Amino acid sequence: MTGIGIIVGMRSEAALLPASCRIACSGGLPAKARRLADGLLADGVKGLVSFGIAGGLEPSLRPGDLVIATGVATPEGIVATDVAWRRRLTAALPAARGGLIQGENKIAATPERKAILFGNTRAVAVDLESAAVAQACAAAGIPFAVIRAVADPAERRLPTLALDALDETGRPRPMKVAAGLLRRPEELPGLIRVGLDSRAALSALRAAVRRLGPALGFQAP
Repeated sequence: MTGIGIIVGMRSEAALLPASCRIACSGGLPAKARRLADGLLADGVKGLVSFGIAGGLEPSLRPGDLVIATGVATPEGIVATDVAWRRRLTAALPAARGGLIQGENKIAATPERKAILFGNTRAVAVDLESAAVAQACAAAGIPFAVIRAVADPAERRLPTLALDALDETGRPRPMKVAAGLLRRPEELPGLIRVGLDSRAALSALRAAVRRLGPALGFQAP
C-alpha cells in the first residue's frame, strides 16, 4: 500500500475526504489514534495527515479559520511537520494560519484551559489526534502534515453535553445528548453554538480538500 493515510476523529470529517484515501477514525480517542496511525504505517503508507476540526488557542482565530501546522507540541516535545509538504499546503491555502498544534489527551473545554495551553507553547490550536500522528511518524521516519480548521475559538466554553457527544467510532450520540438536555436544558444555546461553529470548520475543510486534491499536497520522495 502506498500513498497517504489520514487520521480523523469524527465520521463527519472522514466524509469530506476522497473515497480513494486511506482514512482511519479514532472517535476522539488519542490512544486509538496512535494505534491507527501505527497500523497505517505498517500497511506501507508513505505519509500521514492529521485532519479535522480543532479548538482555537490563539485569540484572533475564528470558527472556520484553517491552520497548517508547523509542528505538534507533544508530551515529549515539539515534532516538526514535513517542511516541503507544509510549503505546498500553504501555497495552495494562502489564507491558512501557520503555527504549532497542541496535542492533548482530552478536550480543552474552557477558556481558562485554552489560555494555559496557549501560554505554555504559543500553539495556535489544539486537537486530540495530531500528537499521535506526530509521534508515530517520528518513530517511523515518515513525513506528516496537519490540516485543521478551528471550531470553538479560544474564548468559547464548551457545554458539558458536547464533551461526550461522540461514540468510539466517531459517530454522534444524538439520543444521549437529547437525554442530557432533559436534565440540563440550559445547555441548549451552547450546543447550538457548537453546531454552528463545527459547521463553519467542516465547510472550510471541505473547501481545502477541493483545492488540494486527493493527495492533500503529498508528493512521494
